Amino acid sequence: MAETVYVLGAFSSLLCAVLLWRQFRVFRNKLLLWSALCFLGLTLTNVLVFVDLVMMPEVDLHVLRWSITTASLSLLVFGLVWESK
Repeated sequence: MAETVYVLGAFSSLLCAVLLWRQFRVFRNKLLLWSALCFLGLTLTNVLVFVDLVMMPEVDLHVLRWSITTASLSLLVFGLVWESK
């Protein structure tokens, strides 16, 4: 059951990233770009959760997952601050 949740989380993050990217290509709003990049990073994090906990439980990818999550959310915060000017 947990494996299904990990996969669905990765697919939903990827879907959000794709939809945000499509809207960015139409409207050229930079905040959509930053959001799409953030969700792309969150997709990678969710894939790594699946790999870490299901496929290779003997390998600890905890630090890598948190690093990618922090970088992704930092991109979103940067975009929010940059676009508020």
